[in-house]
Parts: sequence; C-alpha cells; structure tokens
Amino acid sequence: MDLKKLLPKEEIFPLMGIQLDESNTLRMDFSPSNLALETVDLRNTDDFNTYVFDMLKLKGKTYGIGGYFEHRAIYSRSAVFETGLKDFRDIHLGVDIWAEAGHAVYAPIDGVVHSFQDNAGFGNYGPTIILEHHLSGQTLFSLYGHLARTDLKGLEIGQRIKKGELLCHLGPYPENGDWPPHLHFQLMWDMLGNTGDFPGVCSHRDREKFQQVCPNPHILIGF
Repeated sequence: MDLKKLLPKEEIFPLMGIQLDESNTLRMDFSPSNLALETVDLRNTDDFNTYVFDMLKLKGKTYGIGGYFEHRAIYSRSAVFETGLKDFRDIHLGVDIWAEAGHAVYAPIDGVVHSFQDNAGFGNYGPTIILEHHLSGQTLFSLYGHLARTDLKGLEIGQRIKKGELLCHLGPYPENGDWPPHLHFQLMWDMLGNTGDFPGVCSHRDREKFQQVCPNPHILIGF
C-alpha cells in the first residue's frame, strides 16, 4: 500500500502544531554508533533527560526527532524489551519527537478513537492513544505514546477526532513510562489483535514482518 498516494501532503495537519524543519528540529541518533550514549546512565531517567535536552539546547532546537527502524542502544534500560529468547527487542518501529513535557499534540488527519490505556511500568508507553483512520478504502492506525495521564480522561472508543484537533500532550516522567518527554508516533496497517497497545520495538528476527505492518510515519510528520 502506497501511503503517499493515500495522504496528499496538503491534507495533513502538523502533528506538533507547527511544521517541523531544520530550523527547529534536531535529528537524534540513539543507535550503537552514537558513542556519546556510553557516558549516559540510561537507567537513570534524570541523566537520560539531561542528555536529550542538553543536546537540543546546544543545537538551539525545540524538537528532537528520529528512530524509524533504528537499531537502538537505549533499550537495555528496561526488562520490557527482553524477549525471553536469545535475542532482544531493539529495532524501533515508530518515530520519536522529543520536546518539553506538556507540549500539545494534534491529530494530523481525521480519525476515531480505536483504543487507549495506561501502559504503566518503567520503560513502557505509559498513557497511550490509538486512532483508526479510513483512507480511500484502506484502514490505517496511528499510535501516540508517552502521554499525560489526564489525556485519557473523557475519551471514548469510537469518538471522532477531527484533523487539527488537540489530541493529547507529552507526559512528564515517571507517568509517561519513565522516559525523557517525547511522543512515540507509529503507524500500523493492522493492529494484530492489540487494543490500547502495540509493539513499539521488535527483535531483528521480526524486522521484516513489522516492516510490512508499520509504514514510515514521516509522511504524517512532514520532516
């Protein structure tokens, strides 16, 4: 399925309320090739948070972005990413947008609330909302993770969400799953039986499977 054909650029509302570009956004690297991560205590969220926002301040940017199918070095911080097998879930399936807690997030296209829940626990999504979209006969799902708990209040399954409507906010840690504040934004063609949750990372052996399910969300971000 060609997401570009289903989503003309002019029909998308900026996810963070303004267009992300080189002037306000820093591309961030959390792969093993970023040796600076070796100096960060990733299990200490304060330390991790300082690293992220010091980088943004140093570069004069408001947002950090990256991560689609990135092999990451940061998931050893939590047992959430262990598989119980001989491999480890460290391939990121969505895009992260790092910004200050409380930052508003808007619906990029029309949809309805598919499901939501607080995926509590260190390293998990924390409060999560999943929208369902119908595009020229195709169904697409979008996931918004690491939100504020207050964003789940008053939501209803099937609730219509219009393009450009305020959807949620970046949550503070620890309520956001104990991460430096950011939005985990991910697209799925199939929920694979999940509600209120969906894998945000996979193991190397499952990479090909999830590449078929999770299209590149940058088309909805615009950067």
